[in-house]
Amino acid sequence: MAVCRGCRMGGCLLLLIIILLVTSSTLVSTAEHVRIGGLFEADNQRHVTAFRYAVDAINSDSSFLTTTHLSSQVEQISPADSFAASRKVCSLLSSGIVSIFGPKSPRSSWHVQSVCDSLEVPHVHTSSHYSDVGTDFSLYLYPHPDTLSQAYIDVINTLGWHKFSIFYENDDGLVRTQALLKNQLWQVTLRQLPASPDYRGVLKEAKEAGVTHMVLDAQNHNIYTVLKQAQQVGLMTSYHNYFITSLDLETIDLEEFRHGGTNITSLRLVSPDNPLVQQVIQDWVFGELNYGRTVDPPTTTLQSSNRSFLETEVALLYDGVQLVAKALTDLDRSHRVQVRPLQCDIDSSPWEYGTSLLNYIKLVQVEGLTGLIKLDSEGFRRDVTLDIIELTQLGLKRIGTWSSVNGTNYTKSDTEVQLGVLDNLHKNTLVITTILSEPYMMLRETTSQKPTTGNDRYEGFCVDLIKEMASILGFNYTFKLVDDGNYGAWDETQQRYSGMIGELLTQKADLAVGDLTINYKREQAVDFTQPWMSFGISILFAKPSMRESTSLFTFLRPLSCDVWVYLVVAYLGVSLVLFLLARLSPYERVPVYVMGEKSVSLGNQYTLCNSLWFTTGGLVQRATHHMPRACSTRIMAGIWWLFTLLMVSSYTANLVSFLTLDHMQPQLLIEGAEDLAHQTKIRYGTVTQGLTRNFFQSSQLATHQRMFSFMESVRPSVYVRSTSEGVQRVRKERGRYAFFMESLSIEYITQRNCDLMQIGGLLDSKSYGIALPPGSPFLRPLNDALLKIQEEGKLQMLKNKWWQEKRGGGRCHQDTDYRGQPLASQLTLDRIGGVFLLLLAGVGVALVVAVCELICKSRKQASEKQVSVWSEMSEELKNSIHSTPNTNTTTTTTRPRENNNPLEGSIPPPDPYTLTYPDKQQII
Repeated sequence: MAVCRGCRMGGCLLLLIIILLVTSSTLVSTAEHVRIGGLFEADNQRHVTAFRYAVDAINSDSSFLTTTHLSSQVEQISPADSFAASRKVCSLLSSGIVSIFGPKSPRSSWHVQSVCDSLEVPHVHTSSHYSDVGTDFSLYLYPHPDTLSQAYIDVINTLGWHKFSIFYENDDGLVRTQALLKNQLWQVTLRQLPASPDYRGVLKEAKEAGVTHMVLDAQNHNIYTVLKQAQQVGLMTSYHNYFITSLDLETIDLEEFRHGGTNITSLRLVSPDNPLVQQVIQDWVFGELNYGRTVDPPTTTLQSSNRSFLETEVALLYDGVQLVAKALTDLDRSHRVQVRPLQCDIDSSPWEYGTSLLNYIKLVQVEGLTGLIKLDSEGFRRDVTLDIIELTQLGLKRIGTWSSVNGTNYTKSDTEVQLGVLDNLHKNTLVITTILSEPYMMLRETTSQKPTTGNDRYEGFCVDLIKEMASILGFNYTFKLVDDGNYGAWDETQQRYSGMIGELLTQKADLAVGDLTINYKREQAVDFTQPWMSFGISILFAKPSMRESTSLFTFLRPLSCDVWVYLVVAYLGVSLVLFLLARLSPYERVPVYVMGEKSVSLGNQYTLCNSLWFTTGGLVQRATHHMPRACSTRIMAGIWWLFTLLMVSSYTANLVSFLTLDHMQPQLLIEGAEDLAHQTKIRYGTVTQGLTRNFFQSSQLATHQRMFSFMESVRPSVYVRSTSEGVQRVRKERGRYAFFMESLSIEYITQRNCDLMQIGGLLDSKSYGIALPPGSPFLRPLNDALLKIQEEGKLQMLKNKWWQEKRGGGRCHQDTDYRGQPLASQLTLDRIGGVFLLLLAGVGVALVVAVCELICKSRKQASEKQVSVWSEMSEELKNSIHSTPNTNTTTTTTRPRENNNPLEGSIPPPDPYTLTYPDKQQII
């Protein structure tokens, strides 16, 4: 019994030992061994290499899992084989795995994700594919689509794009770029790239539509093909701009596109300047790590700087392993993590430490190859920093950074941008489309037998303008006449622009120069420089022919109505002032014979009637019997004579011109558009198809609407096919037809055709500008050159040259008629107002002198009579006002008897400055 009992105890002990051994083989502590699993496609060995390299880097770093060894277990599957992916993940979990990485295929990844969710094992994603339905145990290291979309928006805003097209391959690209469609300030069109590798059809449609700014979202291995085919169809010029959403543009060979001038911008997550990145690249390139197999390094291309670049997903695998290792390290400090095999059965229980590890992964932060790795509570990576890179002649160069916190920081200076544009401008020969139009662009007149070629065939204002700009900016150019001979208008039938505007949109030309008007529709299609000349719509009319005068009051026309009124007021005012001065001054008294008496009284010769008669004599330049004697009255008389001399001379000279031009007045007085609108005898019109006709058609003013209705209803039609035809019609129908056209053209024509003239002012305001394809980088340099030319006064010099000097200019002047006679105009106060001011000044001086004379005389009389000056002055003023002869102050003389005329033989009046007057005098 004892033996049996001992045997039973030994058997139990042996069984217990066996159970402990089995358990120890299936329960592994983090203090001994931890495995992470990776599912990768068989054709992607770079990911396998990066995964194993990251595990070895963790084991060699003493800061991670100091008491634990991390190992990797890799399973490879066929691409898009979801069934194999499900079996492989179950195989990995049954061996005891703390985390799963991969696969890249979206369909396979979804199956792996569902298994990891049910068994509560963290599933780390490093690709750009996102599941529409979020799961609890999924961790995404690739930046979230919303974060990337915001980065795209900020960068495009910084680049100044407002109109562009989005080229995308699949729904993932549409998800990444959908935020760009929500901006109401942008004009965005969507174009999906076909599944076949031939993208030329879509690209040709974009070229014909005039697309110059493009957002390209394509798989990394297709980007080069898209750019190459875009170059073949003409979408890779200096006027085209690309923003590529891929974060791996540096892994693509862009050697063929560096010198084309195309602006290519993108973002990157892996910075080659990061020391950790450089160390990893060095390990791969120089083979410092060997995994027992031959694999390709995780780089695609070597740039001119002899540096390799890591793909983003490869770098994220390395960072993901570091993130899991950091979480395991922190978790092991608080919990002893037990790893056990997990089965994919329905009744299998999940891993009890999966939730804890997942939470630690979301909490920890690691500085990796892609910068700071930090996940939010949902397992997404939203806080990232991206480099903004741009293709230059030296390769891709960082021009700024973007972060989810600070937005865009554009480090490329404006000077660097402009130097790049100027360098590109120097290397290109600009094709300039133009149209023949005097005096802007004309065929050169030459007497040589040798025909001219190239740019020497043309001359004109625009030729000289481009020559000045080329000398400033240093570019070469060639002129090209527009194929269809049109300026540029929208063709509703063909749904495209014609003329010079159409050639700019199809990249047949780099500039459009000529009398090209800037308007709203054209501004929406192309870019314009600042205006180099302004003008408006005016009226071309024939100068009136000679006819006999029928006006009876032509003699009144040399002076305007207000001048005649002021002249009458001056006449009456001077007469009254002269009358007052004569009474105020004591030296204006002269001996006056009283009829029927034998005595001579001292009296005043300037009664009111005599004053009026004296000023009348001065006005008609005839002398009168009454001459002033006092200083004040003489000053007044002299100023009046000077005034009348100037007025009569001006009147006489202007009367001659008016009598001459009186034979040339039109039957109807037309001074502007208002006069034309209120009559029907003179017809008026415009060019049939042009901006002038459109102006009247779209104007909201009642006058312009009335004129447009009149032009539409008149038969025969008042419209002409060209400007030259309109000029000929004005000359042919002299005085019966007026032509609306641009004021600059009218100025040019009237300088050479003296029988034509401009009437009225400008009906609107427009400008000429140089047109460029939309988004042209040469816009700012051309604007700067135009501004410099304008500041130096060369624009005005060129206008004087081609309007007034060349090709018969300067023959006619605006101040002469068609016979070269000066034009007459009424003399207004603006012209002769100074004469009236001179008269007023003379009146003031005369009044002051008269007062001084009165004071001097009063002081002298007061001294003789021993009275006060004020009393004597008061007495003098009373005598002047009452004007009654004083018989007590008469001087008796002998009157001549031989002459019946009482005035003949009278005693000459004594000089007022030598004659001694009696004590009391009465002014008559």
